[in-house]
Amino acid sequence: MKQIIIDCDPGHDDALAILTAIANSEKLRILGITTIGGNQTLEKVTINAKNILSFVEANVPLATGQTGPLIKPLNVAPEAHGNSGMDGPFFDGGDYPVVSNNAVMFMYEKLMASESKVILVGLGPLTNIALLLKTFPEIHEKIDYISIMGGGLERGNYTSLAEFNIYVDPEAAQIIFDAGIQIVMSGLDVTEKAEITVEEIHSLKNKGRVSHLAYELLHFYNKSGRQFGFINSPIHDLCAIAYIINPHLFSGEEYYVDVITEGKARGLTFADKRLVQENDKNTFVLKEVNREGFVQLLMDSLVVLDER
Repeated sequence: MKQIIIDCDPGHDDALAILTAIANSEKLRILGITTIGGNQTLEKVTINAKNILSFVEANVPLATGQTGPLIKPLNVAPEAHGNSGMDGPFFDGGDYPVVSNNAVMFMYEKLMASESKVILVGLGPLTNIALLLKTFPEIHEKIDYISIMGGGLERGNYTSLAEFNIYVDPEAAQIIFDAGIQIVMSGLDVTEKAEITVEEIHSLKNKGRVSHLAYELLHFYNKSGRQFGFINSPIHDLCAIAYIINPHLFSGEEYYVDVITEGKARGLTFADKRLVQENDKNTFVLKEVNREGFVQLLMDSLVVLDER
């Protein structure tokens, strides 16, 4: 069984990634979930995480992390996810405990206590994970690899060059790409192909309780996505979890990837594609996805949670 820690900023697609991870308990053991200020403030994304975990009566430790990036102020994205960071569903206010307000120490303790290597999953800005790696370099050997949703070799989305998660804290992303730990990058190159159709979204409406929650999340997310030119809905963050569950759904290529931290190209992730390079390849960049299999994984996961 693979052991994971999910660092996130829920987020509609974060929520679906978390639900899918919880549903696949025979393949994944979630050691904890940590939150990071990203698509909305730390307070709001933590409330969203608590709402999702409470809704499915999860038994996963939740910790809060950094309020913003290492250096510059936080940029939130209400235009994509709404003022709450996860607009659409209504939750009845069921609370969920937070076990720590120090995500870095929480992750460190979980890693050190684990007898096997752990996969870190970064679904938001990478600030918490970067601080973990810099503060406790001895834990590098405890990490199997880092699966991130972020970046893009062909284009950006927050700017023409930069994807949102990397743009928010490129300094943190650079620390991670330079850490010498294997990275699996679910960037826009693949996530924009990992879409669920309008018809598939509507098929969830009259199913079980958790499927209906997914419908509410995706219904808002689909409407919001129209302003960015999408007809169907890419479920970006789910890719970073889906790869861990079933890597055969994806294909990609190994590159040396680095990040621009300043100027007009701030947040740009780029790959060295020269035939002769001075740097070792550090990242498996996902490029293609079996869309139907990807959506089926989500649908099957929701059925599991509906039946619990």
